[in-house]
Amino acid sequence: MVMRAIRKFASDVRGIVLVEALLVIPIVLLFVTVMVEFSVLMYTWNQSVKAVQIAARRAAVSTPLVDRADYNAAMYADYGTIPAGDPVPAAMPSISCGPNGNACDAGRMNNLLTGGDGICGAGSTMVGACDVAPWIGANNLTVTYVRTGLGYVGRPNGPVTTVVVELNNMTLNFLLMDRFIPGLSSIAIPPHRVSITSEDLSDCDVIC
Repeated sequence: MVMRAIRKFASDVRGIVLVEALLVIPIVLLFVTVMVEFSVLMYTWNQSVKAVQIAARRAAVSTPLVDRADYNAAMYADYGTIPAGDPVPAAMPSISCGPNGNACDAGRMNNLLTGGDGICGAGSTMVGACDVAPWIGANNLTVTYVRTGLGYVGRPNGPVTTVVVELNNMTLNFLLMDRFIPGLSSIAIPPHRVSITSEDLSDCDVIC
């Protein structure tokens, strides 16, 4: 009787599909979770890089985010000592503002971030950095003006400068995986720089 019951139990295939499903479903869920996590991370990274490009473009056509007197002193220190028409020496003096240095002008930084409407993510006609990546704030952007030797002495609007906008202090945070995998933490985005040749650097005489 006992042996017959054992043989019957061993030959019973009812529930085998459920057992297979219990083995496979966790693997499938893990795979889907990983795909979703890394898709979100790549989207965040891509949008952050795009936001820096937009910020650099806006900075190139806007009043400097640093104090204008300090900007002039840094860019034009030797401007009057060289014969008109000569190339500007590529001494590469620079001045910057951001989380790791001098504070940027709050109003102009807000324009850089929001496009002038003061609202992140609003998508106004003039797009700002946080309209594209709402997680980016003033503490994530460093703006540097560098005199790279472009232009000529006597140019009406002064030497041409290069504007460098750098993304700092940005991390990519997991949605779920860091809660289930011990030791897994956020991923830091390496500093990302975008350089662009400045234009008039004067959007208006007052904060627009």
